[in-house]
Amino acid sequence: QVQLVESGGGLVQAGDSLRLSCAASGRTFSSFVMGWFRQAPGKERECVAVIRWYDGTTGYADSVKGRFTISRDNAKNMVYLQMNSLKPEDTAVYYCAVRPNAAMSYAARNYDSWGQGTQVTASS
Repeated sequence: QVQLVESGGGLVQAGDSLRLSCAASGRTFSSFVMGWFRQAPGKERECVAVIRWYDGTTGYADSVKGRFTISRDNAKNMVYLQMNSLKPEDTAVYYCAVRPNAAMSYAARNYDSWGQGTQVTASS
């Protein structure tokens, strides 16, 4: 069983930056993919960024490319999401999740462990 705990959300002005952190424990992650997802009220959960644990390969949703950066610290079992130039449409609850497979995926159904989420609000 994997435990994931997100932190770093908050209320910011449009154009500001935030860094989200996800602490992972409970299993080894060498063959996993970690993802950051978000869900706004009334909308489906969407993937914003993924990273393959063993080689650091990353992928991003078009809506955040060039503004968000996903990274990991293997020694600390931490995954980060650096969010720059935040927009009001980035407002959502952000979740980190684990896919127990090394194939990259943006589909929430392929992730089987989730954190509790952290709220990000970017006001205009």
